[in-house]
Amino acid sequence: MSDLLLRSFDVPANENLPQLRPGDSVTVHLRIVEGKRERIQIVRGTVIRLRNSGNQANFTVRRIASNGIGVERTFLLRSGRIEKIEVHRHAHVRRAQLYFLRKRTGKSARLREKRFV
Repeated sequence: MSDLLLRSFDVPANENLPQLRPGDSVTVHLRIVEGKRERIQIVRGTVIRLRNSGNQANFTVRRIASNGIGVERTFLLRSGRIEKIEVHRHAHVRRAQLYFLRKRTGKSARLREKRFV
């Protein structure tokens, strides 16, 4: 009974969002509201974590900001603020969470591209 009640609160998944995997290079278009104005903010980086847990499903994108400082941002997958997600490339990874990228900079932080034949 309680499981049915919890599922009734689930937000429907956004059909426009692509299937994400760890290691994907993505661009997230996020709707930002500042006072009465609304704008689209673009976050481009690598998906280092993906948590699929129903309504609370989220993913973390890591990018390198100015001066080589790493910045991570976590997004709710079912958020209404996400306008769209573009996947640029898929990487060949052997881990579900790519936390080892936090310690790496430069060429050692690159991931091998996955080729679909």
